[in-house]
Amino acid sequence: MWCSSLCSLKQWSFKKLIFLVICQQHFDILRIAAEAGGLLMDAMICNLDGSKENPSSVPLMVVENGCGSPCIDLRQTQVSSLAVKDKLLVVGGFQGELICKHLDRPGVSYCSRTTNDDSAITNAVEIYDSPSGAVHFTASNNDCGVRDFDMEKFQLSKHFRFPWPVNHTSLSPNGKLLVIVGDNPDGMLVDSQTGKTVTSLSGHLDFSFASAWHPDGVTFATGNQDKTCRVWDVRNLSKSPSIRKPADFVHVYDVKSGYEKEQEIDFFGEISGISFSPDTESLFIGVWDRTYGSLLEYGRLKCAA
Repeated sequence: MWCSSLCSLKQWSFKKLIFLVICQQHFDILRIAAEAGGLLMDAMICNLDGSKENPSSVPLMVVENGCGSPCIDLRQTQVSSLAVKDKLLVVGGFQGELICKHLDRPGVSYCSRTTNDDSAITNAVEIYDSPSGAVHFTASNNDCGVRDFDMEKFQLSKHFRFPWPVNHTSLSPNGKLLVIVGDNPDGMLVDSQTGKTVTSLSGHLDFSFASAWHPDGVTFATGNQDKTCRVWDVRNLSKSPSIRKPADFVHVYDVKSGYEKEQEIDFFGEISGISFSPDTESLFIGVWDRTYGSLLEYGRLKCAA
């Protein structure tokens, strides 16, 4: 049960919240991208110890493989996506920028412009550990590409192309499969090493913008503009239970009960994003509304057995 009483609810007012990122080691909110045109500078110059670097000293680094401009002015980057894991922050921009910062090191570790395409928005980024232990991240782009970067070598390791803009990807826990969703009602399940389609995911009626795997590696979910969330089982993809809910409610389901138990969280304004803290004791909800735009924090309520 998630409690929204005043003693456990914190609220910050913003005109528009797009993404909320939780530091997996310190449980702190590292960066909120308010308004699509918000600058990235604060995220780049802040270190874990709270100190700030001189903005003029933030490096403008050469992009990989000479793609795009010879340098990226971090002070002009518009945030479109971001992710953080184990002291690594990865940010995507509206012009295809990818910027990486190790939070325990000064300066920017790596930056690149992925493409010169006019539709270059980096829609989503996901950080993961490869089977070899190397840190990688995937970037989903509006140019119909999904790119995998090796953060130890600071280089592009894989580049897959699809028939439509990719809005989100999710890597399975065993690292073998990728869920691909975007500007097509049908998603894809593809081989993470080759990019070849394993099967299509049919059922949604509009474009999808979110996906996530269950830790069991068997179940995953996709979120769509048709106001449904579909739950898929890789052992039987012909059936995908659909949950249809309004855009201004958050529903938390008990998976072990077969989705029969749920809690509804109601508030003013549409949802711009949700995220659990790593210990799952806090649930953060971004609310997009001209009047009630805010960031809500809910604490888990301990219930007697």
